Amino acid sequence: MDSTVTTGAEESVWGGGNRPLGVSYGKMMMWFFLVSDALTFSGFLAAYGFSRFKFMETWPIADQVFTHVPFFHGNYPMYYVAFMTFILIMSSVTMVLAVDAGHRMKKNSVIWYMFFTIIGGAIFVGSQAWEWATFIKGDYGAVETKGGRILQFVMADTGERASLADFAKTLPDERIAHEDKNGIWFYKEGYQPSYSLNEVLEGFKANPNVLIRTEQIIQDKESEDYGEKIVLSRTESLAKLQNATQVVEGANLIHNEYGSRLFADFFFFITGFHGFHVFSGVMINLIIFFNVVLGTYERRGHYEMVEKVGLYWHFVDLVWVFVFTFFYLV
Repeated sequence: MDSTVTTGAEESVWGGGNRPLGVSYGKMMMWFFLVSDALTFSGFLAAYGFSRFKFMETWPIADQVFTHVPFFHGNYPMYYVAFMTFILIMSSVTMVLAVDAGHRMKKNSVIWYMFFTIIGGAIFVGSQAWEWATFIKGDYGAVETKGGRILQFVMADTGERASLADFAKTLPDERIAHEDKNGIWFYKEGYQPSYSLNEVLEGFKANPNVLIRTEQIIQDKESEDYGEKIVLSRTESLAKLQNATQVVEGANLIHNEYGSRLFADFFFFITGFHGFHVFSGVMINLIIFFNVVLGTYERRGHYEMVEKVGLYWHFVDLVWVFVFTFFYLV
């Protein structure tokens, strides 16, 4: 016969009541949310990783895609992305300082550190919007073949990427046939010109200094060019262009001048989802900031709300470290 004996010592083992872990309900719910969100981002990044290695030979090289810096012309691979990352990490530092100041009931310090955190988040979101716009617009152009392959152009003498404007011919008949009122392609004075496929092909044939660079990456580890994209000879380039079907400029969910379309799909979805988190964090931080200014938490006798939003902000920063690694470094 079994019997159960309950002692006072055993009752005190779980004596937290409705706060068994010694934290408030709100803070515990924030942790639950962060754990579930971490699983969501993990799924997204795992899917990206599988696709990345399945299509490794055609996956865009980040150093050749993210080369822009606002207000500067030239090739600056990863510089601006590194700047964005630095800003976001520093905003996490100021958030830590805000939480610490809240524990010490220093209202003015909380105000200033929250302010700097909001500014850092706003700079990051604005930078991400600019990066999206630049990625969508593109600045070189390429052509797509019947099989969906992307053919880029490079200068034979320098090996640098060539834009369509460097060699494409302007064919008046082509432009009249494709005016806004007549077709899908049109040109407006003052805008960066777009080119029809015939204009690109004729310009390529007339310029022997231009070669084709495929989206395929050299996989031979013993080669000096391992990890670079394959550049074709002039004869091979002309043969490849016979299968060209359309001009591609920039990237969207259907076409991507930089290579595999999946790269653009994942880029827009994952960085957009993360950007939404940062934007939401900035808005929440603004609300908390104004409450701090109004003295709401001073009257409550604690700044726990600052700590709770701080947990969210640190999570967003941590996720970006993984997104940055997957998209820009690997």
